[in-house]
Amino acid sequence: MKSLKLFLLTLFIGASQLHAQAKVESIIYKFHPHYMTTDIGQTVAGTYLIEGKKQPVIEINADGTGIIQLANLSKKKITWGIECSDEGIPIFKEGYDSSSYTFWYKITGTGEWLYTQFLIIPGKKKMYLMGDRVKYYGETQVKNEEE
Repeated sequence: MKSLKLFLLTLFIGASQLHAQAKVESIIYKFHPHYMTTDIGQTVAGTYLIEGKKQPVIEINADGTGIIQLANLSKKKITWGIECSDEGIPIFKEGYDSSSYTFWYKITGTGEWLYTQFLIIPGKKKMYLMGDRVKYYGETQVKNEEE
């Protein structure tokens, strides 16, 4: 009976630790290791557009994949992540009314990782990618599609 309790306790603790850890991927950029995750405590997944336009689009999936539409409107598949520590803790710079992260992405079929800014502005309920692509989030979102 004691060994069954010990086994169940060990199983529970192990499962809790596995569930609590963020998935971390390691990449090398200019001879330096960088770590990235898709979990930063906010839902990054979604569609990012230039305000008032329907194209070009960036579609980000929660599993670290997505699509980026280039200036010539061709769509390319990407792999992406947000820079974090080797333990999976997101690295960000906190501003007056925003948090800035480093967004890493690689176009499928290329070996080169690229990076850009990912900005969250909680007061406006907006997330910015590449400076001009925006996604609205939150329950208080008020967006008039007819504008």
